[in-house]
Amino acid sequence: MKLLAVEDEIKTGDYLKQGLEEAGFNVDLVRTGLDGQHLASTGDYDLIVLDVMLPDIDGWRILQSLREANTNTPVIFLTARDSVDDRVKGLELGADDYLVKPFAFSELLARVRTLLRRGVPLPIIDKLQAADLILDLLSRRATRAGNRINLTNKEFSLLELLLRRQGEVLPRSLIASQIWDMNFDSDTNVIDVAIRRLRAKIDDPYEPKLIHTVRGMGYKLEIPDATSAN
Repeated sequence: MKLLAVEDEIKTGDYLKQGLEEAGFNVDLVRTGLDGQHLASTGDYDLIVLDVMLPDIDGWRILQSLREANTNTPVIFLTARDSVDDRVKGLELGADDYLVKPFAFSELLARVRTLLRRGVPLPIIDKLQAADLILDLLSRRATRAGNRINLTNKEFSLLELLLRRQGEVLPRSLIASQIWDMNFDSDTNVIDVAIRRLRAKIDDPYEPKLIHTVRGMGYKLEIPDATSAN
């Protein structure tokens, strides 16, 4: 699916593009209001992530012009303008959602997927599995070898990310952007601690071990071959 991100802050824009592309979307990123208005009105996008405060013209005017032209592409405002009046204005102009900066990328991704599901039927994945580890996304339950495993919200999200990207090496920076908010300091050991706690619950009492450290690169969840070493 094709998304348009209109964001003038360089770091935020690059963060958005990288995160959404890593989640499987094709993303066009522009940094001015005029470029955003042009692409939004002429391009074929499934969803637009739109800032309010932009060079030349603001996000309000971009959205208003789209709705006046009967363009019904879903729009999420992503902005530092956090007053109730701003939220009301955005929704009254025709925005489908409104998210305030600073934000957690996992929340933005969930909102993007929710809006896309409204317009296009997507296959519903309700369970993820590796070996005898099962993650039920609807009931938010984890089991291994039939045993219930109690996870915190962050642990559940981390395990879901690892299961969705089975076999891939996930750098700490990617884990930080997906699970923690964009201001998270990936130089700390929070991710390593979270992985260690998750291992203690889903790996330590069981075989085979599923979460693996790739030295100098990150972590991956993978069912090891019988001939491979952990």
